[in-house]
Amino acid sequence: IFGGLVWILVASTHVEPENPQGWVMFVSVFCFVMTSLWLIIFVSGAHKNKGGFATADVVYHLLAALFYLSASVPLATVTLDMKNSTTVSIVDRFRYYQIDIAAVVFSYITTLFYFVHCILSAFRWKSF
Repeated sequence: IFGGLVWILVASTHVEPENPQGWVMFVSVFCFVMTSLWLIIFVSGAHKNKGGFATADVVYHLLAALFYLSASVPLATVTLDMKNSTTVSIVDRFRYYQIDIAAVVFSYITTLFYFVHCILSAFRWKSF
C-alpha cells in the first residue's frame, strides 16, 4: 500500500529531473505489482509451504528493500534540490515540494517494511 502511495505521489508532481524520478517510479510500480502477485500466490495457497517459496520470499523482499533504498536516497536529494528550482512556478514548486516530501517519507517507510518482512521471512525460512 505504501509503495502505491509513493507511485501516486511521485506521478502527481512535475517529474523533473526525469532520471532519478523515473527510477523511483519504476521501483514503486515494479514492487507494487510484484508484491500484489506474491500476495495472490500466498493467499491462494499455491506455495504449498515449500522451502523454495520461503527462499524466494526472502530474496524478493531483500531485493525490494534494496531497490527502495536505492530509490529513496535520490528522491530525497531531488526533493531538497527542488527548493532552488526555476523550471516551475513558485506556487506549484511549493505544492510539488510538499508532495515530494510525503513521497520521501512513504518511500523510507516502505523500505523499512520490506526490510522487516525480509527478516521475518528469513526466520520462517530457517524453520524449513
